[in-house]
Amino acid sequence: MAQSFNLEKLLIDVFAPQPGEKVLIMSDLPHGEWTDNEKWAERREMVTEWHSAFQRLGSKLGFSVHPLLTYPATGAHSAPLPEEGEMEGQRVRLEDILSDTNIVVALTEYSATAPLIDFLQKLPTLRAASMPGVMKSMEQTALAADYSEVARKSHILADKLDQAVGAKVTFSTGHQVYFDLRNRKAEADDGQLHADKKGMRLINLPSGEAFSAPYEGELEGQPSKTEGTIPVMYDDERVLFRVQENRIVEVIGDGPQAVQKRDYFAIDQARRNIAELGLGCNDKAVISGSILEDEKVLGLHWAYGRSDHIGGTVGVADFSDPRHVVHYDIIYAKGGRIEIGGLVLEYGDEASEEIIQDGQYTIF
Repeated sequence: MAQSFNLEKLLIDVFAPQPGEKVLIMSDLPHGEWTDNEKWAERREMVTEWHSAFQRLGSKLGFSVHPLLTYPATGAHSAPLPEEGEMEGQRVRLEDILSDTNIVVALTEYSATAPLIDFLQKLPTLRAASMPGVMKSMEQTALAADYSEVARKSHILADKLDQAVGAKVTFSTGHQVYFDLRNRKAEADDGQLHADKKGMRLINLPSGEAFSAPYEGELEGQPSKTEGTIPVMYDDERVLFRVQENRIVEVIGDGPQAVQKRDYFAIDQARRNIAELGLGCNDKAVISGSILEDEKVLGLHWAYGRSDHIGGTVGVADFSDPRHVVHYDIIYAKGGRIEIGGLVLEYGDEASEEIIQDGQYTIF
């Protein structure tokens, strides 16, 4: 029998809401071409459950909860949010409501992570949890993790990424890629979002990863050293991404997915940017089909597209159209169609450390 999920305990452990604070739950709604689906509808039920749980907890601890805020879905992960949403049937400006909020929790279909970080830079008393693609089933998996252990592991990994100047990845297919980690600050998504949180005041929830944006070559005379060949499985089709100076310069393959990806990257050159190297460390996370949870599984992921929200330089203005903005993660977990044969971090002065071998961490 599955252990009963204690939502109130999770809210206390993760957010530690303080007396006098204000909490906002927000979600996006299907419209037009962004049609509804079963998981999205289930998520809106979760929104109501979480809102009620915060209200009950607020009556005990002395904080208040705004009415639910909804807005029309953006249709793309990390795309800019609309200026207005709806609260109790009334149109409201998102910035006005967020300015009067301490904790915002976004249970959405399309990721609001990057635009929420933009708000955090303007609103120093705001902290945010972004939950794109969250599913009810995660209350028995990644959301049920021991978040003190999640925090411990994520900070160990972030410290190692922060010290590294590069990461050499060997895939089970034999392909290799090198991620240039110079001139960057690694972060831990540790599942802790208390009022005294230092550094980035945003987490994805479920949490459990360390990540860094690779160096993108923005310094004059210092091109990025990120290069190699990255294999990706789309159903039964293997597609190869050839990378040079931190950009996808060629999509290799003859199948329909390869053709689609060539067209996809041709539409907007900013999509070619290698945006993230991430390491998942939530031992309760499972491959669920939602990137939110998949990227927290023990193993490696990388992303292409927007990177400025995690310390890189590629942002909305670098895309030819805001509708093209994307930050898309690709996951490699133990037991997957493609695994990580090895991950070696290079620390400079010829020092190095293999932290993943045959799909498993060597340091935990």
